[in-house]
Amino acid sequence: MTTPAAATPAASRLPQQSRSRATRRRLLEAAVECLAELGWNGSTVTVVAERAGVTRGAAQHHFPTREDLFTAAVEHVTAERLAAVRADTGELPPAGPARTEAVVEMIVRLYTGPLFRAALHLWVAAATEEPLRERIIALENHVGRESHRAAVEFLGAAESTPGVRETVQATMDMARGLGLANLLTDDGPRRTGVVRQWARILDAVLAAPPAG
Repeated sequence: MTTPAAATPAASRLPQQSRSRATRRRLLEAAVECLAELGWNGSTVTVVAERAGVTRGAAQHHFPTREDLFTAAVEHVTAERLAAVRADTGELPPAGPARTEAVVEMIVRLYTGPLFRAALHLWVAAATEEPLRERIIALENHVGRESHRAAVEFLGAAESTPGVRETVQATMDMARGLGLANLLTDDGPRRTGVVRQWARILDAVLAAPPAG
């Protein structure tokens, strides 16, 4: 029979684990916000810890290095964004041109918000920060694969059809380019027309008969 005294340590660990997870989450979200607003040079561990409302020591307990913190932050928020996108797929139109355009718009939105701005600062820093470069390359490869897989799923695309895989990848590249254009000015009006035209091109490729 388990005594109350024996149960106490396990029970007491639960709130502590919950607090630890909450602290980690606050740090990750604060890191992305700082990167998007302040860039790599302005986003120190101390600045992130202050924004998250924790001590620098607590931040370093979860993330021993600056590189650990920021790569984990972008990966965490990217995963959350992809999960949110997947949760919204039930609201997509049925298969056809309207769905294709809605999916292209969805992909473009992934590259036009604060997360993309934060990731871009990491890319720039990785060009000169050797400890960061390998991490960012691995992270971007992972994000790219997951985004491509999600796009294929949402579009119901058959990648065995000639040109489909390349056109889906071109959609991701186009979205990244539109995200870059949006960094300096509001590119919304032009982006709407580009998305609509690209969706037509993509839909034509998706509708092509598979290779014999």
